[in-house]
Order: sequence, then C-alpha cells, then structure tokens
Amino acid sequence: MAEQLTPARWTQRVLGRLLPVAASRAAAPSGIRFTERQLYYELCRLLTPAPPLPRRVAFTVPAPLSFATFRTALARHGEIPGLLTPAPPRTAPPGAHTPEPDLFDYGLPRLLICQSHTVAHMLRANGLPMESATPVLSAAELPLHPGVTAMLARGSGDVHVLHEASAAGLAFPARLPELAGITAGLRVVPLGLRPRQAMGLHLFHIDGPAVDSGRPLDDSSASDSPGPVLDGPALDGPAPALEGRGSVAPGPDPRDNEPVPGFLDEREQAWLRRGRIVELDAVHPAVLLRSVHRLVRGVRTPPPPLVELRHARRSGFLTWPAA
Repeated sequence: MAEQLTPARWTQRVLGRLLPVAASRAAAPSGIRFTERQLYYELCRLLTPAPPLPRRVAFTVPAPLSFATFRTALARHGEIPGLLTPAPPRTAPPGAHTPEPDLFDYGLPRLLICQSHTVAHMLRANGLPMESATPVLSAAELPLHPGVTAMLARGSGDVHVLHEASAAGLAFPARLPELAGITAGLRVVPLGLRPRQAMGLHLFHIDGPAVDSGRPLDDSSASDSPGPVLDGPALDGPAPALEGRGSVAPGPDPRDNEPVPGFLDEREQAWLRRGRIVELDAVHPAVLLRSVHRLVRGVRTPPPPLVELRHARRSGFLTWPAA
C-alpha cells in the first residue's frame, strides 16, 4: 500500500524541489557563498514572485514561510553547494598570525562593522575585505583592538556601519563609541538598511514587539555626548542604493545634501512602531556585495546617457563657436 502523503509532507516535497533553485539564485551570478537566512529569503522569493514595481509603491511583505519549516526542509535535503557553515566570532587579536613589529604603524582609511555576525562572515567569505581594501568586523567581535583604533585615527579613517531596518538597527551606529571604543573625531557612516529602503525594495519583514508610541524614533542615531562624528549615511540618502533582485541602482553622492542621521519620515516611523524588522539577509547576496563595495569605496554610479547628453548641451559641447 502506498504511503499516504499529508499536506505537511507535500509541503516538504515541494520545498525540497525548490531548494536547489533557490540556492542557484542566491549564488548567482558568480558562485557567491551565502548564509542560511539568505537562502531562506531566496526561497521566499520563489514562493511569492512579485512583478517589478516602482519604488514609490513602497511596502514590505511578511515572509510566506516560517523559518522553522525552512530548516526542516533544509535538514531533509542534505548538503547545499555554496551554503556557508556558521562560524564563531573571531576572538584572537588582529596580527596574531604575523610577527611584523610595525603592523599597527600605518593608517587605515576605512573599516566596516556589521550588526549581523552572519552577514560579516558572508562578506569575508566572498572576498570583500580584499576587493574593497576594507576590514570587516561584526558587533560580536567588538571592541576594536587599540592598534586598529590607532590606525583609524592615524589615517583619518571612516567607520562604515551596516545594520538591519529596525528600531535597534537604527540605534546601532550611535552605540559604537560604547561597543567599539571609537575615539572622538572619527567619522561614522551608517550605510543602512533603513525602513524606506526596505519598503522601496519590497523586502520580506518579520514581526517583533511593537514600539511604544511615546518613544522618539527619529533621533536614535544622534548623540549628545562628545564622540565620533555621525556623517550623512551613504544608504540613507534621497535615492536608496540597494536595488531589487540582482542589480544596483544609482546611489547618492556623499557630497550631496542628505538628511541628518536618524531622520525618519512619518511613514518610516509608523512602520517601525508596528515592530517590523527587515534583516540584511533579506537583500539578494549579489546586490548586497556590490552595493557595499561601491559605498565603502565611494564609487559613484555614472548617470544615464540622457542625463549626460543634457549636461553636454548645457555646457556647449559640439556647438558652433561664437564669432
């Protein structure tokens, strides 16, 4: 007698067939290594494909699949190529692998600190520190070694911060003086993710506890005490720099006028007060890698050809010289 398939078993069979497809999409386009939660969100995108929508139609959507159900399917499936094995935070001091006496005598132009340890592990596993010449640490690996802090001060370096879209994530950059021991005068640049970027990308959210309506949200990144300089956030500008599903949109130029750190419009505040959270893992791995590389290196995306043509016409390019 054939085994009767319950709805739960049907679900597991469907997820088992979709997992390799989700893994290939997470690794695209060049064999990117990804985290378990990045694979989970890629599977969610397979289950609820959405047509491309303009950013002005801003919203986030609940995940269609529980993480527990996903992990059950993952355990049944077996090994997934490209899936990263969880790694504990690094506890050894930097430079323990080399006897160089002058290791900390140089300047460090930039440093990236991720709120999520798994995202920091993913960025390191895909070579971002070498490609972007930017050391990557997670919040679990703080405080900074005094030698690293001295290198940042010597090189007038920037401390870039990558955080989730949540009330705690927006407050994370302001906590760096306490967590990392950053000296006064260093520039802290929050890269996001902020709520309006998550809504513009139509990412999946998870529900946390609602935030007290009397609690101020728009000054969570401001600091009243002397400390690091919170600069205009690179991802928190007028145009979000993270584009949806496999592409990177033109981001704001750091030289442009941007809202002050912690600025939240009414829609973002209402979104946060519902207790919603969008994790960094919800962004497609390739988009996250390319965007972080571009932002920490200050690479500006060239404008569209039509904008260049209009600028050339205004500057008199290829016009007949006046007599």
